Amino acid sequence: MLKDIKIGFTGTQRGWTYEQMVAVKKFLMQKQPFDLHHGDCIGADAEVDRLSYPMSHHTYVHPPINNYKRAYTKTFVDIREPKEYIARNHDIVDETDFLLATPGEKEEQLRSGTWATIRYARKKGKQVVIIYPDGEVHQDK
Repeated sequence: MLKDIKIGFTGTQRGWTYEQMVAVKKFLMQKQPFDLHHGDCIGADAEVDRLSYPMSHHTYVHPPINNYKRAYTKTFVDIREPKEYIARNHDIVDETDFLLATPGEKEEQLRSGTWATIRYARKKGKQVVIIYPDGEVHQDK
């Protein structure tokens, strides 16, 4: 029996480009079976939730305390306690095997939750897969 891979996800609240959507779908199709953890925000979290629903074994949401940008996805099997953005992003990294990220830009940004989550995952020694807006895939390690 295959063990489900635990994938953490972070992405821009502005949503994906078409190229990111195609690359994410291709990437996830190769990782089945998997469990998905995301932050339940508008934009990329909601998009990965819809895209992965037919593929993922289980989805876990880590919602923010601030509901203003929450997506209220419905496909989860478990919902974690709402936390501040940084704390819940750290939980996503800590509970998963690697991080899949879809930032809104190719250059690292200092004031970006997506890039802060990427930096935290790297600091924790997790593998990070970044899919840039042009669809280019970069894999750490």
